Amino acid sequence: MDSSNIDFAAIWQQQKVAQSNMDELKSKLKKYQKTSIQKLIVFNILLIATAAGIFCIWYFYQPQHLTTKIGIVLTILAMATYLFAYNKQLSHFKQIDETQTNSRYLKSLAALKTKQKYLQTKMLSIYYLLLSSGIGLYTYEYTLKMTVFWAYFAYVITLTWIGFNWFYIRPKTVKKQETNLNELIGKLENLNKQLHEK
Repeated sequence: MDSSNIDFAAIWQQQKVAQSNMDELKSKLKKYQKTSIQKLIVFNILLIATAAGIFCIWYFYQPQHLTTKIGIVLTILAMATYLFAYNKQLSHFKQIDETQTNSRYLKSLAALKTKQKYLQTKMLSIYYLLLSSGIGLYTYEYTLKMTVFWAYFAYVITLTWIGFNWFYIRPKTVKKQETNLNELIGKLENLNKQLHEK
């Protein structure tokens, strides 16, 4: 092979572009990791505060009906179950390290994607089922004190809010999470292909 035909400047430029792409991608991965951990912390604080508020309602207002107490327990159980599953993501975020190889990055992101899919399908369904049942049972005691019209109105408003969250907010949030993670995985896969083609 004639060494005079090798374009060293082009090869050097390709390496600089690949390194620049890798640095940019690692920066995006780090930002995604940081943002996700912050959301995890905020979510924990909000659910724990909500559960504490529900306990205060139970303690200070002393509900009389068993259905109200079961409703409170189901609501707190829904929060605790989802929080437990959601917090398992933290270990996946801690495994993502910028010193990892590209293939390890991909494996870590794939594991995170699998965990997110589980949370967005099975765990979120369990959460909404328990939460809806809990709220329905909790409000029963108080709707008994209302006229029939206002009792129906209270249930319609509650079910509408739950339906809005389930059919509009949840799919939108799930799609956004999937899009962000799929974009990162796609960019990492493309970069891997570029590096292996050289």
